[in-house]
Amino acid sequence: MSADDLDIDLDDLQRRMDGATASLRTEFASLRTGRASGSMLEPVMVEAYGQMTPINQVGTVNVPEPRMVTINVWDKAMVGKVEKAIRESGLGINPQLNGTIIMLPIPELNEERRRELTKVAANYAENCRISVRNIRRDGMDKIKKAKAAGMSEDDQKIWETEVQDMTDVQIKAVDQALEVKQAEIMQV
Repeated sequence: MSADDLDIDLDDLQRRMDGATASLRTEFASLRTGRASGSMLEPVMVEAYGQMTPINQVGTVNVPEPRMVTINVWDKAMVGKVEKAIRESGLGINPQLNGTIIMLPIPELNEERRRELTKVAANYAENCRISVRNIRRDGMDKIKKAKAAGMSEDDQKIWETEVQDMTDVQIKAVDQALEVKQAEIMQV
């Protein structure tokens, strides 16, 4: 009896785990570290032409210096809407207008805010680990069902080891990403 007959799809488990870590990277990118980054605007949506649109689709996002992000808005009529979206985004940045260019000076983070952000990053990482473990549990449940349907004990051990190895690799990647992000946040 092969694994295909028993509905164990390692590629699907891997894809789902990769999706969880990709989501973590997006969440990390939205954390402000005191250094300018165009990716910090990715979650901000602007009401443009009757629908919600990412900022990078209504203007050019640039990082001309370490503590400044600029957005060159293509349509003059959209400048106010982009400014409003940034103010309401919760990024804690005060936009400054210069014609069709919106300047976002990135304030220095104080020690207390840095510590808060490292806790938020740790929370994001823990949620990702939980997602990965839930996916692992799904895989292990399918293996148990396969065992009940006639899979040999040796095959069961091989599949369980395979799923556990995938999980270990993903958890290690999450831990490394968290370490890097926390070091980035704490860097003055």
